[in-house]
Amino acid sequence: MSINAIPVDLTNPGQVLACMGFLEASETLLGPTDARFDWQSGDAQFLLQTEASENPFADVLAFVAEAKAIAVAPRGWLIPNKISDFMVSDTFPDVDGDATSLPINLTDTQGRAAFLSHWTDGGVDDTFKLYAGNRSAQKIANDMLREIATLWSEKSAQLLTNPLNVLCTMGGSFNFDPRGAWMGLDVGYSINDLKSVKELEQKVVASPVVELMAAWGLQNARPKELALRQYRYAVWDEWLPPQLARSAVSGQFGLIHQRHYQFALDLSGKNKIVCYAIQENTP
Repeated sequence: MSINAIPVDLTNPGQVLACMGFLEASETLLGPTDARFDWQSGDAQFLLQTEASENPFADVLAFVAEAKAIAVAPRGWLIPNKISDFMVSDTFPDVDGDATSLPINLTDTQGRAAFLSHWTDGGVDDTFKLYAGNRSAQKIANDMLREIATLWSEKSAQLLTNPLNVLCTMGGSFNFDPRGAWMGLDVGYSINDLKSVKELEQKVVASPVVELMAAWGLQNARPKELALRQYRYAVWDEWLPPQLARSAVSGQFGLIHQRHYQFALDLSGKNKIVCYAIQENTP
């Protein structure tokens, strides 16, 4: 049995959801895994416990650094030209196939795969889909995978010890990391408007690991919706398997010691962006 830990900012909702993603990924790729948070001994940490790996974080990062995102479409659907790499399925989580929000399979060269579809599995609010426009989940995921592969190649030591805080410039994302969020009203201008002028172009810096793993963490769990664009999540300090952690992260598993946090979704054009959270209680 091995226990490994990574730093986590408990006020960053994207990082907490990414921790759930690491738990889900470890369970999928390596077998039974338990997880807990530790905020008592200084800087907060997220811990994974598994019998199948010396370091499950390393195994998960190696998987995503090699994986590609393949779109999943319903059988008989007329595939648009923009979807170049896809597979068909007889079962589908939505009533139709929207090219911008098709589910994806993360697949590596060994044939291991993980199905991600949280942005398609319910009503508009239930999906927790934050990105908008013509971007597809497949393109966003492949952009994040490409950035992770680059970091894995160039900064693997940093990525292994602090995967949620190795940042890089990014284009479009799932909008889970508040460090990459911006609004023209606050900035005073639109960053997008400067893209056509090379000397003035500005890049957004965030974590591709947070973006991708948060999407994985939302596959089986959600923060608790309190009001319009207002949410709560929780962290816990006892070992839990994924089946119980999914309830715990929503703050609805009252049998364990927890900290609760509230955060809001703000609007940036048609996109929703995650804001930093405020702690509700102080146990």
